[in-house]
Amino acid sequence: MTELLRPRRSALYMPGSNSRALEKAKTLDVDCLILDLEDAVAPDVKAEARSQIKDAVSAGGYGDREVVIRINGLDTDWADDDLKMAVEANPDAILIPKVNAPSDLEHVSQKLKVLGWKEGLKLWAMMETPQAMLNAAAIGACGRDPAVGLSCFVMGTNDLAKETRAQLTPGRFAMMPWLMTCVAAARAGGIDILDGVYNDFQDLDGFAAECVQGSEMGMDGKTLIHPKQIDACHTAFSPSEAEVDWARKINAIFDQPENASKGAIQVDGKMVERLHADMGLRAIAIADAIAARQSA
Repeated sequence: MTELLRPRRSALYMPGSNSRALEKAKTLDVDCLILDLEDAVAPDVKAEARSQIKDAVSAGGYGDREVVIRINGLDTDWADDDLKMAVEANPDAILIPKVNAPSDLEHVSQKLKVLGWKEGLKLWAMMETPQAMLNAAAIGACGRDPAVGLSCFVMGTNDLAKETRAQLTPGRFAMMPWLMTCVAAARAGGIDILDGVYNDFQDLDGFAAECVQGSEMGMDGKTLIHPKQIDACHTAFSPSEAEVDWARKINAIFDQPENASKGAIQVDGKMVERLHADMGLRAIAIADAIAARQSA
């Protein structure tokens, strides 16, 4: 694995109606920025927010941060104008809220093609409705369809709690089946998945614990609502130095000619299978990508 993967440990929502926030985002040590036209923007300033996001993204200055525009829902009067603006601004991705089925993403991709969809522009899907949970596998399969361009799931746990009446309690017991279903669907579709937000941005201990939980579940990162949350998020979703060193060691041993045909070898008194080496390649790639960002 020689290609550097793009870390998506942290994805910070920034309201499109706040021009100062859009400018400040250029200075934050965050992997992804989600410039929001939906929940964080009041109806009477949607047009202003759309214009400000277009100007900000078109002007650039966000470095190697992945810039994502979250549009309004497909069933709203704002969606078409949002999509048109996003194509003109040319971010890295467009985040589609309340995706219920593959047809929603197919509908968006068709609209984007008419608007002049630029090569490399990806779709992200908010997974936040009961229908999305029931259709997770089919939605995730869009990641295998180049015509759709899906590259990431984003869990919308607040909306999911609202629509299902499930409780968002510490440990997220009620959410766990849906979260893990979406992790499996994302992996089957070959895409990334980001955990939902933690609402109490003053509770950094609680946030850090939820980051660890998300990492243990297999999430690639977490969506954030405040810059205070970035450090704990990066700690939880970055491969540790020990993990990367071990991955490099076992891959180097498996690469030796005498081990080329072996499915398992003994390293430091432990039996290690080739699948562990393959898993380690991602940790190495992510660590290399993080290091490249820090040295840029």
